[in-house]
Amino acid sequence: MKRKLISSDSLFEKEIGYSRAVVDGNWVFVSGTTGYNYDNMTIEEDVETQTEQCFKNITLVLKQAGSMLEEVVRVTYILPNVSDFEKCWPTLKKHFGEIRPAATMFSAGLADPKMKIEIQVTALKKSV
Repeated sequence: MKRKLISSDSLFEKEIGYSRAVVDGNWVFVSGTTGYNYDNMTIEEDVETQTEQCFKNITLVLKQAGSMLEEVVRVTYILPNVSDFEKCWPTLKKHFGEIRPAATMFSAGLADPKMKIEIQVTALKKSV
């Protein structure tokens, strides 16, 4: 199967040289995804709302890749403030409570100080 690149046409993708997601065979690799609402290019202040928006953004790109959240096998959470992580748990459980992908969380600075969380996922498409 040919490698497929999925883009959101963001300035970062063009300037830095990356894709929102890459489909290679049955694998879907989704780049770190933040809580920006790309419809109006806004971001809420609280980590809980940003986390929910991350899942909306990830779900959309997985659909473009021919996959879905239920096929996620690995997730990485990146938060600038480690004390915010527990605030995210209800949203993480809502989306991944039954799926239970392998997970890693670490604290690091993000590209924009407004960003409170970034989520990266890998999915294995079973539907192919």
